[in-house]
This record gives sequence, structure tokens and C-alpha cells, in this order.
Amino acid sequence: MRVLVINSGSSSIKFRLYEMAQEELLAAGTLERIGADNGCHDYQIYSPSGDMERHEGRSVIADHRAGLKEVFAFLEKNNLVNSAASLYAIGHRVVHGGETFQEPTLIDDRVLEEIHSMVPLAPLHNPANLVGIEAMRESCPQVPQVAVFDTAFFRTLPPHAYRYALGDTFYQDHQVRRYGFHGTSHQYVAQQAAHFLQQPLAALRLITLHLGNGASAAAIRDGVCIDTSMGMTPLEGLIMGTRCGDLDPAVHFYLARTLGMDFDEIEHLLNNDSGMKGLCGVSDMRDVHRLADEGNEQARLALAMYCYRIVKYIGAYYLALGGLDALVFTGGVGENDALIRQSVCAGIGVLGISIDAQLNHAGASGTFSISEADKKVGVLVVPTNEELEIARQSVTLLKKM
Repeated sequence: MRVLVINSGSSSIKFRLYEMAQEELLAAGTLERIGADNGCHDYQIYSPSGDMERHEGRSVIADHRAGLKEVFAFLEKNNLVNSAASLYAIGHRVVHGGETFQEPTLIDDRVLEEIHSMVPLAPLHNPANLVGIEAMRESCPQVPQVAVFDTAFFRTLPPHAYRYALGDTFYQDHQVRRYGFHGTSHQYVAQQAAHFLQQPLAALRLITLHLGNGASAAAIRDGVCIDTSMGMTPLEGLIMGTRCGDLDPAVHFYLARTLGMDFDEIEHLLNNDSGMKGLCGVSDMRDVHRLADEGNEQARLALAMYCYRIVKYIGAYYLALGGLDALVFTGGVGENDALIRQSVCAGIGVLGISIDAQLNHAGASGTFSISEADKKVGVLVVPTNEELEIARQSVTLLKKM
């Protein structure tokens, strides 16, 4: 029962191949700079013992269809699939499902049209996802293909959490509301946290922090998400690598009036040249730390702002949940940056949350606890695996049909 998971970007393809009987990762890889002369690939093959064999090189790939053909050629050459027809399913990450798609969905022509109709809600993401879906449907028409939506986990948000304070017509006629993103990650790490704590997810109050280049927080009560930091788009909420997060909407008008910036320029600024990059010139948290260690005051300010924003969301969600059983860090920064975890937790001791400095800085593989032993609120580090969650949801859907 082999499932291929595809995450298609505007000029890249990321994939993972799983044997779902044991949830074993067989292969993974990335094709980058599709359509350019300097394209490259990085493929990995994994053995049952955990050893990894890497294949890197230059690849001049004309388009996504050609890129997917190269991926299949690699998988067939290494006896990972006999042919595309031997796959049980292909799971696709789709960023925005609007209010239409609140569950994993088998892709057909109608579903494809509906995803197309949501491009105005996610103009930076859904078009790229669609390119991968369309190419795979052409290449593998006999294989069931499943769309798993970043927004689906947040279908349980109550109206008082997802509505904006705008006239009703903007919601009813134009779907202006909070949707939330990174839902697949939040759902996966919540399940893993419950397993680690040896408690049913339906009995826990969790705050999950997905901290990477993109960043979001979610409040989960009894297995149901009741609030999340990202909004109608992934721009709202926490400070991110290149995105500003929460911002007074009047800033847009000010930039247009005083600097003559048009909509496209403002959108690019807030998505691509803001956040940590806007504050100190670099977006990678490792580079931010390096600058801060060298005495760069802008980098130090950026780190302080980044952690302060997270602390504010934790405080708000603690009250919304009526208490807390565990705080969960995940994502590239959340899993690997002990200094960020330390700074965040130093600001929430009043909530009964405290970490063991030695456990925090030592780290570990897999899920591990960094909370002090006598504290009622656990603090966990849980590696996310959105691709495995997409594969799981694809299999679950097909087994129901």
C-alpha cells in the first residue's frame, strides 16, 4: 500500500513515498527551480534500518509535468514503484479549501474546478498546488488522487473566532473570514502529543506552535481546534521569516498615500520583505541568532518581538481554553531552536509553565518533554510530519469508499 505525497510549489516539487502498512518512509526529494537553466534535485532513499542514500545533481526541467516524470523515473529505477499504476494513492497538499472542503477529498473534475475557484483566496499558493494536481492527473489517471487541505482542521472554529468585524455581506457573499493554515501540522502534532502523554486527545487542552519560516499557533480543546492565529490568508498572526504577521490594516492606506505603493507592491512587501527579514535583513532564524550574537541590535529586537508575539498568543489561548495541559513546539524553529523555546517559556511562568533548561538544550530525537517534573502544564517538542499525515488521511478516505 504505497502512497506518494506531492507538495507542489510555483517552481518546485517536494515528494515523499510511504509504505503505509508500516508507515515506512521509502523515499523523499525535492526538485527546485523548475523551468530555469539552473534547476537541481535532491532525492533520498531510506532503508528499513534508517540508513539514507542521497542523490543530488543538476536538472534542467521544463515544467512540472516533466519534473514528475523524472521523479517516477527515479522511483522506478530504484525499484520503489513498478509503475505509477502500482501506487495505492497520490496525496496532494492544497493550502486553501475555503468553506467548501473541510475533509480530505477525492479529486475529480468538479473538485478541481472548486479549487480553481478559490485562487482569489490564496493567490500565492493554490495556483502552484493546482499545477501539481493537474500534471499528476494527466500522468497517472488510473491512480486515486486525494486533496488534503491546510484549512480543513480549522473547520471546527466557532463563528465568534472565525468572523471578522465587517458587515455580514462580506462573509456571506465574499467568504471574508478566518480560515487558518498549517492545519495538517497542528493536527498531526496534537495526536502525537496525546500519544506521548498517554491520554486521549479528546481529554486534553493544547496550544500547538508551528514555528518555521511560516508560523502559527492553535488552541485545541478536546481534540477540536477553537482558535488559530492565521486568518483569511497565511499573513496574519505571528511574526514569520518574511511575513509581517498582525498589522494595523491602516498601514496599507498609509503606504499607498505616502509612498505611492500599489496593491501588488504592498502585498509583496508584507509577504516577502517583512517579518524577520524586514526587521534585521535575514529570514533564517540561524542567521538572526548569529547577527544577534555579533551585537546587531536590529537582530536582537527582531528576536524579542518574535517571542513577545508568541507569548501574547499563548496568554490569549490559555484563557480561551480555560487552562492548559500541554504547550507543544513544532516546525523547523520550534523543534530545533532551544533559545527561542527558552525565551518564550520565560515569559509565561505566571501560567504555571516552566521548562528544564538542561532538557531543553540537550534535545532528543522524536517527541520529548522539556517541562519541569513538578509542573502541571507539560511542554513538549514534537517533530511535525505533514506528509505522513496527508498519506494517512488519503488512506483513511479511500478505505471508507
